[in-house]
Parts: sequence; structure tokens; C-alpha cells
Amino acid sequence: MTTVTLIGTRLADTGREFVYQGESPDCEGCPYRSQCLNLSEGTRYRVTGIRENAQTLDCAVHDSGVRAVEVEPAPVPANVPSKQAYAGGRVSLAGPCPHTECPSHGYCVPDGADFDDERVIDQVLGEPPHDECALDRDLTLVEFRAEDG
Repeated sequence: MTTVTLIGTRLADTGREFVYQGESPDCEGCPYRSQCLNLSEGTRYRVTGIRENAQTLDCAVHDSGVRAVEVEPAPVPANVPSKQAYAGGRVSLAGPCPHTECPSHGYCVPDGADFDDERVIDQVLGEPPHDECALDRDLTLVEFRAEDG
């Protein structure tokens, strides 16, 4: 489902993904609040279109202003325990990982998914990008189904 919202002009690129973090204290008193703060906090979105002929509006959060874009919830790539990695299954992330240098870290601690949540696997992508897990976990790279925003 496509939603029209306002985002920083530097972020307004078709295909860009972001996780909506919610309201900033700088949003207080802004006349465009209802147009910016219309997404679900913690949900990953993808910009699907940029509104043509839309003006750039001043913003206290984004130094170059904001503009209207179309977004939709986006799937989240993640590493999950291999025994639970099958399309259509519900699974939680394996747990936190302190090894930020690992090529899989962004999939073990993905933006847009929480450790406490069970998510539906849309598709199994295969082997994770690491050669060996420092926590000795047997993991598979999957794509979580996009959440309804």
C-alpha cells in the first residue's frame, strides 16, 4: 500500500530504504507534522516515487528541507536460525551480536526488525555473507515479509 509522506530532500531517491524512527523534538509546532508523521515507527519503508512539481518545504530536522514522496513498507533481509528458515514460517532473530566487524552483522541486527518480534519469512535467500559465525550460530539469510505500515 502506497503512502504519501514528506522526507528530507537528500533522502528523496526512488528505491531508497529507511526505517521510520518517529517524531523528533524539533517537529513540535511544525505546520507539516500531519504530512510527515504519518508512518509507523520502527517500520522499514522504500521510496517508490517522488511527487513531481512538489515544492521543497522548510524543515527544522532536515537542513535542505523536505519534499513529498510515495513510500510503501519494505521487506527486511535478516539472518535467522537455519532450522527455522523456510518460506511462510514465523521466526524471531537469533539474538544480539557484538561482532560489528562481521559482514553479516547488518543481517543479524537488521534495521526494521526487533529481537522480540516474530516475523513471517517471505523467501529464503541462502547462505549469509560470513564464512563462520563468531557466536557459532547456524544461520540462513532470509527476507522478512514487509509489515503493513
